[in-house]
Amino acid sequence: MPESYIQNLFADRIGGAQYGKSTAIYKFEKIKRAKRAALIANPGAEIIDMGVGEPDEMAFPQVVAKLHEEASKPENRGYADNGDSVLKQAAARYMENVYGVSGIDPETEVMHSIGSKAALSILPAVLINPGEYVIMTTPGYPVFGTHAKYYGGCVHNLPLLEANGFLPDLGAIPKEVLSKAKVLVLNYPNNPTGASATPEFFAEVVAFAKRNHLVVVHDAAYTSLVFDGKPLSFIATPGAKDIGVELHSTSKTFNMTGWRCGFVVGNPLLVKAYGDVKDNTDSGQFLAIQHAAAFCFDHPEITQKIAAKYSRRMDALVALLRKVGFNANKPKGSFFLYVKAPTAAIKPDGSRILFGTGEAVSQWLITEKLISTVPWDDAGAYLRFSVTFVAKDAQDEDRVLSEIARRFGDVQFTF
Repeated sequence: MPESYIQNLFADRIGGAQYGKSTAIYKFEKIKRAKRAALIANPGAEIIDMGVGEPDEMAFPQVVAKLHEEASKPENRGYADNGDSVLKQAAARYMENVYGVSGIDPETEVMHSIGSKAALSILPAVLINPGEYVIMTTPGYPVFGTHAKYYGGCVHNLPLLEANGFLPDLGAIPKEVLSKAKVLVLNYPNNPTGASATPEFFAEVVAFAKRNHLVVVHDAAYTSLVFDGKPLSFIATPGAKDIGVELHSTSKTFNMTGWRCGFVVGNPLLVKAYGDVKDNTDSGQFLAIQHAAAFCFDHPEITQKIAAKYSRRMDALVALLRKVGFNANKPKGSFFLYVKAPTAAIKPDGSRILFGTGEAVSQWLITEKLISTVPWDDAGAYLRFSVTFVAKDAQDEDRVLSEIARRFGDVQFTF
């Protein structure tokens, strides 16, 4: 088909007249292609998918039953817009019961979201003008930065390094960036590193934000998925509500990725501005889903059961990876295990397969071992293993993990 005038009408933010002409293959597309090729080369074989970052189970039966109950009510059928009070009040209770954050005003300091991703795409419209900076961490989830650039903003990436516990070095931000910066985006427990923040770090963030007049957006998608101790909310930090908001989600914490529901909590003026832009962006999540999410927020024991499963799987995965040479350490939360990528694999005959990047290791693992992972080469060469691999029960978990150990049995990795 001959090129039409439409090709010249695309906005510069997505490539302008060159949109669709790039031959670059993005990381997750490479992973998908490698998985398809592995299945063609090994018909009927089981691919163990440790790359997918979403729960392997459905929402709990009582949550599905609540959705059915709420979806049957005629009063829930219409536009939700910015929501009713049911989720807001449940979110305020959740913040107090799970994180110890008391005094949240559900009417002015909470607003529902159609998942954290939607909130991260809306908030840049609230804050970013052309030429202004958002400070983000790398590796990380890029959505806020992508939309900031859509509005003419700039992104400054802070590397997450193992030597610093995968916490950003705020002192490394150049003065010329800080002078134009509006927002600092954080995510702990972190995707992909699995690292957790500390109260001391969050206190440092609050002081830094106040000193430099920054808004802090904390993506708390994994915050309640902890293996030991109590979950830590950024909003629990003294002064945090003065300068920031936190994004919570049912996706990972309640096995509800496709339901698309969460909430934004924190500074009332920021929450109001988010709601104003949101009101011109979407018509709200279906009230039945909001009410089912509210039910979840009043039943945090669901998340505790989910976290216990991931903790069990993580213990086994760490042990088996250590046996083949990885310096794997169990994180304090999330379902991600982030490990330094090996430089070589040694076969039984002594021959070596050399790797230059995390991507090279990941491609070799899917091709040769039928194990899918996610590579990260943004701040050193690393691999991300997710313990959300499909297993129908604890016995099946043991089978999958034993199969991983068997596939690794004829190789040793060097670093």
